[in-house]
Amino acid sequence: MTLVDWLPTLVALAASILTFFSGFGLGTLLLPAFAVFFPIEMAVAMTAAVHFANNLFKLGLMRQHARWDLVLRFGIPAIVAAFVGAWVLTQLTGLEPLLQWDSPIGHATVTWLGLSIGCLLIFFAWQELKPGALGKLIPVRTLPIGGALSGFFGGLSGHQGALRSVFLLHTGVDKAAFIGTGVACAVLIDAARIATYSSQAVFSVDWQSLIGPLAAAMIGALLGKQLLEKVTLQGIQRLVAVLLVVLGLAMATGLL
Repeated sequence: MTLVDWLPTLVALAASILTFFSGFGLGTLLLPAFAVFFPIEMAVAMTAAVHFANNLFKLGLMRQHARWDLVLRFGIPAIVAAFVGAWVLTQLTGLEPLLQWDSPIGHATVTWLGLSIGCLLIFFAWQELKPGALGKLIPVRTLPIGGALSGFFGGLSGHQGALRSVFLLHTGVDKAAFIGTGVACAVLIDAARIATYSSQAVFSVDWQSLIGPLAAAMIGALLGKQLLEKVTLQGIQRLVAVLLVVLGLAMATGLL
């Protein structure tokens, strides 16, 4: 096997460590790696499988830290809104792209949807990077609104984890509760997404090719938990902000 053949496994390992703290990004990084080897429909399904299995494993590691009251307040509206976002996406498929251009990493298509969500993520990143942002707590009663926003944009673009992390960061929980609560919400949404794929007969995967990425993602989660004591909540906040900028720019410019 060449180094390229190991690409999904290596990406899964690195992304799993990174996203253990940020709460998002595994699917964003893993999908292009799978798309190198498989048709896009299969790549999406295989990414979802790794994402779900990794989140279940992380939940096993962090379940005692999850705030289940926050999970219910955030997760249930997120699931409902995800179906709404998915429906809206079907209504937007006929819109013409704003711009198409050739980037150094391939052809890019700028859409109204990608531009809008990308700018929104960059706005949230700017809010995170402002001095004193961590001290601005979000009232628990507003979490259903955050869940609805996260779920809606998740259904619309698949990037629900970014907004989830932004809202949960400001609930006043410690870093372990932030990670445990976030991964519990992610499991709920992943379960709904995979159920939808299965009902539409889209969930077709090459299970043998998933062994390496699945194992690597779980190893990454174990390493992330080992590093938890060395990471501060402020450090997680900065990581989330940087990833929001990267993801926002990639979406706004058509790279994602």
